[in-house]
Amino acid sequence: MLEAFSRAKRVLIGRPMRSDAMGHQLLPKRIALPIFASDALSSVAYAPDEVLLTLAIAGGVAVTQSVWVGLAVAVVLLVVVLSYRQTVHAYPSGGGDYEVVTKNLGPSWGLVVASALLVDYVLTVAVSISSGARYVTAAIPQLAGQEVPIAVAVVIVLCLLNLRGMREAGSAFAIPTYIYMASIGILIAVGMVKLVTGHLGQAPSAMYDLVPQASHVSGLVGLGGALLVMRAFSSGCAALTGVEAISNGVPSFQRPKSRNAATTLAMLGGIAATMLISILVLARATGVRIVEDPATQLSLNGAPAGDVRLDPVIGQLSSAVFGHGSILFYLITIVTGLILVLAANTAFNGFPTLASVLSRDSFLPRQLYRRGDRLTFSNGIVALSAAAIVLIIAFDAQVTHLIQLYIVGVFISFTLSQVGMIRHWNAKLRNPQRADSRASLLRSRLVNMIGFVLTGTVLIVVLVTKFTRGAWITLLLMGLVFLTQRAIRHHYDTVATQLRVEDYSTRRALPSRVHALVLVSSMSRVTMRAIATARATAPSSLQLVSVVADQAEEERIIRQWRASGLPIPLTILSAPYRDITQVIVQHVRSQRRRSPREMVVVYVPQFLVSHWWENVLHNQTALRLRQALLRIPGVVLTLVPWKLGEDSQVEGEQPIKRQLINDPFRSRQKGPHDSAS
Repeated sequence: MLEAFSRAKRVLIGRPMRSDAMGHQLLPKRIALPIFASDALSSVAYAPDEVLLTLAIAGGVAVTQSVWVGLAVAVVLLVVVLSYRQTVHAYPSGGGDYEVVTKNLGPSWGLVVASALLVDYVLTVAVSISSGARYVTAAIPQLAGQEVPIAVAVVIVLCLLNLRGMREAGSAFAIPTYIYMASIGILIAVGMVKLVTGHLGQAPSAMYDLVPQASHVSGLVGLGGALLVMRAFSSGCAALTGVEAISNGVPSFQRPKSRNAATTLAMLGGIAATMLISILVLARATGVRIVEDPATQLSLNGAPAGDVRLDPVIGQLSSAVFGHGSILFYLITIVTGLILVLAANTAFNGFPTLASVLSRDSFLPRQLYRRGDRLTFSNGIVALSAAAIVLIIAFDAQVTHLIQLYIVGVFISFTLSQVGMIRHWNAKLRNPQRADSRASLLRSRLVNMIGFVLTGTVLIVVLVTKFTRGAWITLLLMGLVFLTQRAIRHHYDTVATQLRVEDYSTRRALPSRVHALVLVSSMSRVTMRAIATARATAPSSLQLVSVVADQAEEERIIRQWRASGLPIPLTILSAPYRDITQVIVQHVRSQRRRSPREMVVVYVPQFLVSHWWENVLHNQTALRLRQALLRIPGVVLTLVPWKLGEDSQVEGEQPIKRQLINDPFRSRQKGPHDSAS
């Protein structure tokens, strides 16, 4: 079974790579952009939907304000990009927001940021792939209702691709990402030309009128209207997600790492802001309608529209600009769904890297720190995939529901990172500086101060407008992750304290005596090997221990022991209730109580079968014994394995032919202590 698993692993993931090949996995900017920026670029595919969806609650007039909301989001995006360009230069080691906050605000605040980012990365995968599945079903209506299995299958495929290596996955994702950027660019360019020349068509949903909800019949006036605009703004700020991933991935860039990362950030900010505003302008011009409940929020000629299927914004724009069913319509729809899927790859790079840093600091299991066969943090990739699948199934791949959880965590990390960078610049300004250097530091601090005001404002808006709509779930998840990491760190600290040797001189003393026990159920080959192993260690005393359930079994083991001629005493323990494990544990504990200064070594014979499926034919007593004996303080457990057919391979003997022999030594070839685990 292990060989079959190994072959399947090589086919799916590839052959292991040497550690010194890590330099060949570093990314140039042309590959780093689709890997780290695909999340932010893909948000253009669903952030406009969320803005229009929210404003539609107040009717058609409110939707016309979507461009101004988009401009506000773009301003925040550009300021955050500028601030992270400074972060990648100041902290290029790959810790990102976690490192910035930990070093400037303390470990507890750093752990808050880490918890927020870990949850946000999982949500990135769930939201992006669920949104991509929605575009797939829009292009292929026959798949409607199958969003969950499609999304789960895509997560598994992305997991396997990333397990093959960062550069290999990036090369595979680069072409679709650039096709997406080119296709959206063509859509915007052609749409703007048609808008200026007066030849721009109407979106398929433009025929419908928006029916405002009862609480917003007066539009955006008053406190309710202001809160609605704020809610639309917070939903549009989903376009900022993924910006922080580049600061976590600086070590993956080719040299000069910081400069290449900063350049990639600048390209990301410019492209994403331009695409977001342009799409909202075209959506307003073509009359795009996006609502959560078409039956109640849309009307046609004064009558309810009924159950109408609405394509996403980009799908409707493609129809208006190029015509429904045209080649470019299908190309843009398909490639948009594909980029939404590939956007999850940003999290597949950010989550494992951050998890490895937290594992290094003992806040996550140590298994997340080491790289796998293909020089990726494979355990982190698998953990991210599993968590995302759970969320996709739990929320039925509904983007509108998932996105309410989405941006809380990322803006917590944004805001705390800005505070951390302000304190970073303050610390530098306290030292003597040249006039030009001091001016540069002051400009840098000003950028982060503006960033703090903007991201802090967005965070407050998000918490106020989205708390009851699902943001509380994100805060709860963050709290659970935070407490889990603290508990893991406490465990590792406790282990380190107990394992630390304060005075080596006191630890060099040997125990006064070594008392060895060999568990036997029959004098078989595996038992004889265990006895030989025990005798080779020359213990102070050696004892054979056998547990019997009745008189016949006791007579059998005594007869075999006498026939063996071994000069070792045999102790018979009675198990009238057939609980072998409990009887042996009680006997070993009594040995420890009688001589607490002695070392007790228990030898457990164990034979191994040739094929994995043969394990079901044997009991698992050895496994239960091992688990029980490991819990007894001061007891050393030694397993003595013996594989069927091993003697003929190791000692050059001929294999024993299978035949029925009336031999008391073979009457019970396998006992509970000799079983395979």
